Amino acid sequence: YWDSEVKRAQEGGHTGYPVYTRKPNTDVSYLACARKLFDYGDAFYPAFATHNAHTIAAIHHMAKGRPFEFQRLHGMGTDLYAEVMGPNNLNVPCRVYAPVGSHEDLLPYLVRRLLENGANTSFVNRIVDESLPISELVADPVELVRANPSKPHPRIPQPVDLYRSADSSPNSAPSQNSQSTRSAPSQNLSSISRKNSMGVNFGNDNELRKLAEDVASVPTNWAATPLVPGAKSGEALQDVTNPADRREKIGTKQQADQATIERALANATAAQPAWDALPAASRANILEHAADLLEQRRAQFVALCVREAGKTLAAAVSEVREAADMCRYYAGVARKLMGKPDALAGPTGESNQLSLHGRGVFVCISPWNFPLAIFTGQVAAALAAGNAVIAKPADQTVLIGHAAVKLLHEAGVPEAVLQFLPGKGSMIGNMLLTKPEVAGVCMTGSTETAWTINRTLAARNAQIASLIAETGGQNALIADSSALPEQLVKDAIASAFDSAGQRCSAARVLFVQDDIADKVIAMLSGAMDELKVGDPALLSTDVGPVIDEPSRKSLADHAARMDTEAKLIKQVPLGPDCANGTFLAPRAYELKSLSQLTHEVFGPILHVIRWKANELDKVIDAINATGFGLTLGIHSRIDSTIAHISQRAKVGNCYVNRNQIGAVVGVQPFGGEGLSGTGPKAGGPHYLLRFVTERTLTINTTAAGGNASLLTLGE
Repeated sequence: YWDSEVKRAQEGGHTGYPVYTRKPNTDVSYLACARKLFDYGDAFYPAFATHNAHTIAAIHHMAKGRPFEFQRLHGMGTDLYAEVMGPNNLNVPCRVYAPVGSHEDLLPYLVRRLLENGANTSFVNRIVDESLPISELVADPVELVRANPSKPHPRIPQPVDLYRSADSSPNSAPSQNSQSTRSAPSQNLSSISRKNSMGVNFGNDNELRKLAEDVASVPTNWAATPLVPGAKSGEALQDVTNPADRREKIGTKQQADQATIERALANATAAQPAWDALPAASRANILEHAADLLEQRRAQFVALCVREAGKTLAAAVSEVREAADMCRYYAGVARKLMGKPDALAGPTGESNQLSLHGRGVFVCISPWNFPLAIFTGQVAAALAAGNAVIAKPADQTVLIGHAAVKLLHEAGVPEAVLQFLPGKGSMIGNMLLTKPEVAGVCMTGSTETAWTINRTLAARNAQIASLIAETGGQNALIADSSALPEQLVKDAIASAFDSAGQRCSAARVLFVQDDIADKVIAMLSGAMDELKVGDPALLSTDVGPVIDEPSRKSLADHAARMDTEAKLIKQVPLGPDCANGTFLAPRAYELKSLSQLTHEVFGPILHVIRWKANELDKVIDAINATGFGLTLGIHSRIDSTIAHISQRAKVGNCYVNRNQIGAVVGVQPFGGEGLSGTGPKAGGPHYLLRFVTERTLTINTTAAGGNASLLTLGE
């Protein structure tokens, strides 16, 4: 569908649209294709589906007696084609199409037809408008295109400009009503003007070929060491291997030793005041430059994400895009929040201002499942707010974090302001988080890790540190009997098995209403047969490896328990190319109750639970009772059901009639509640507020002898 193509190009950050954005251009293209068909009449028998009178006339004129046929839908265009068919008219045959099937299958199709024909650009709609002149109704699309100076539709921005708006651009001219200071810190934060990150059109052979060539040309002799000015770790080098084939060494890593950790904290403490004193716009410019560099070096980071983190090519491209989006978005937020003080209301003869400043030194602890996007997002937010950062990557993805920090240094972040400390979490945590110089911690990881960090920070006799934690979830997808089974299964497959189920947002449980459960489970089983598990560097691969052997063993232990306590729906076979990697076969089980899951299962395992029509509230209560509240999917065509579930479910991100993964920066800010995190949401307008401290400045302007502005007010 035309609108789906437009949306897909916008979401994917493509270089343009594969369709025209104006209807007359599409109509001209239709006629051009018709001419081609007639030119090769020896190879084709042309058939033209249309309900448009101008198109019928143009095709008839173009045919010049050559054979062809028209086509129309049953129940549509009857009067129009009465003037076409038969020897007394145009004497052209018309094939009539009628959809056949049950109402469950036909309803979405019929709704689509009604939507298209009800559009104000549709001939079928316009022909019944008695106020519309005939000349306009049958206007020549060629002339319409020729007369229009703007070929693309002005209200459909190009994908790269999707998030750009003149009124919110930092470079745009102020309106007549604008003031020199803002009235509220959060004003207009919902609209951050920025460039959309550019992706790869995986349906374009030329783009795929270039991506493959660029990734293949990336050197693979990667090495990661601590990046701390004035210190060099004495720890031994360790090999880094490919999770898809552990025989393949892809680089080396080195952990920080005690002296390096101590030096990093001293460097950060000394460097932070100067970084905070920089204008917010200057820090923002650096982050935007970093985003540009990320896109320029996409191939390098795609290769790293594939080889070190086991990401598929599509997931790796998305990861680079998200990292770039994070840099640009937080740069824009910092400009608006911290560009100038906010003028506050108060009595005459006095000025009051509120300004935001960095808190000090932040420790950023990132996970392995999004080793570039989350790592970069945490760091970019802390830097944008004026903090110095000590970044600790996950031990499984040190190479990616190292490359990201080097890029940020190249973009202009001083080396002492952003330092890189790979190593054991327990050692770095014990040495850093107990120190009074640490003003805040930003972490993504398990709930247990967040508890430990919280207790450590609380035990200090020092400043009360800010903790921003994004943790786990027992994410569910609820489908009622009105759900479209095909769409439901497609979204469940993506939500459960994309990235080998190693997403914070991944669906762990599918609650499906009993009325459609048999059909959905059968379709789910069939869809899983199509999943290809293997080398993530291959475009044909759907599911790559899990991150390491401890993760694989934990998932295998859970699967073994499910084999005895639940009903296996499907297990995807592993091929011989998986023998030397840390792969786990994707599988689905049918459970009796959510209580059978005692913890989050972080991998490619989906659990299915049936529910009856009168049990919806019990399902919602069971989900809420887990204490987690990260993501929830809803599949229903009943608005009241959607509203009921979304209002009662205590989750941070709720998705309706789509998959529940792939939150977009600034569009779907990501983060949960309860055991799933502290908030604010990453990639949202309030995130930076947790990284700053507030200061007010009050000046008695009458101290010089009087209030001149009041005395000279006049009448």
